[in-house]
Amino acid sequence: MNFTRTTGTAVFLVAALAAALAGCSSGKTATGTGPGSIDGAKIAFLMPDQASTRYEQHDAPGFKAALAKLCETCTTLYNNANADASKQQQQFDAAISQGVKAIVIDPVDSTAAASMVSRAKSRGIKVVAYDRPIPDAQVDYYVSFDNEAIGQAIAKSLVTHLRDTGVPRSKGILEVNGSPTDAAAGLIKKGIHEGLADSGYQTLAEFDTPDWEPTKAQQWVAGQVSRFGAQIGGIVAANDGTAGGAIAALKAANVNPIPPVTGNDATNAGLQLVISGDQYNTISKPSEIVAAAAAQVVVDLVQGKQVTATGGGTLTTVFNAPTILFVPKIVTRDNLKTEIIDSKINTAAELCTGAYAAGCKALGIS
Repeated sequence: MNFTRTTGTAVFLVAALAAALAGCSSGKTATGTGPGSIDGAKIAFLMPDQASTRYEQHDAPGFKAALAKLCETCTTLYNNANADASKQQQQFDAAISQGVKAIVIDPVDSTAAASMVSRAKSRGIKVVAYDRPIPDAQVDYYVSFDNEAIGQAIAKSLVTHLRDTGVPRSKGILEVNGSPTDAAAGLIKKGIHEGLADSGYQTLAEFDTPDWEPTKAQQWVAGQVSRFGAQIGGIVAANDGTAGGAIAALKAANVNPIPPVTGNDATNAGLQLVISGDQYNTISKPSEIVAAAAAQVVVDLVQGKQVTATGGGTLTTVFNAPTILFVPKIVTRDNLKTEIIDSKINTAAELCTGAYAAGCKALGIS
């Protein structure tokens, strides 16, 4: 899922979150050479794709910074599979051969990742599923924002908006889901279904977007515009990339006004579409939060300590795995200034460029 912000903002968040996590621990970096020692450990951090700029710009730097704060002698081995499940398997096996003590993995293919987890655990290596769960394997921990809650929130927010603006129940909703190989996308989809249940609005059609590709979402929505036309009252898109694809399809078909479209990830592009009014909502979930939490979980697991909730997360269970989940926040034009600008997740300079300056002014963002 896409997430884009500038490096300066990322540094601010990483420093703050690392400090917060340090406050949750003993206040000292992990040391020792006996059983359960993490001193000098290699930790693999394996991310799924490069189309989502969040991994290079936020997740990886956030994890590295937090781990360095918790364990000065530890080394992060970072790799990105660029949406290639076979390549991720090679990276996973390479990490094992390099003697890692733990692997944090955001799987390209949640099902295919199960066998990798089994190989690592047979060698005593801790495995933490990150952002996307691995349902068919018993990972040591899962760390993520609450994906099911994300789906519920964006769908319910859309339904409320349709009702408040008097959109008749005779109109329906298109549902643009995420990748069919991503278990997190499945949770978001489940949440969307729950959020739309009993809404009174019919789901006209839905689509699982291969690899979360915006162009594939755009192509599908274009076909549905031809099929349903003015019957489309709103679109639930599972992230900002698919939302952008949906909006592009609507504009190409000269649909006016554009029906409200949801999103998720609070990317720069998604936030700008919210500012302009083309996208109705998105979800704010700074990647550095889960990255820092994952670093703390790894340190605790390797040292044989009990994992505790850190950084505002909640302990629970997902797919039989012990889990830390974080609460997502809905962002619309009504609260974008408070949740994004005033909270220093993005700056006005990043968002209020070119055609979006007028929208920022209307929202009191300067």
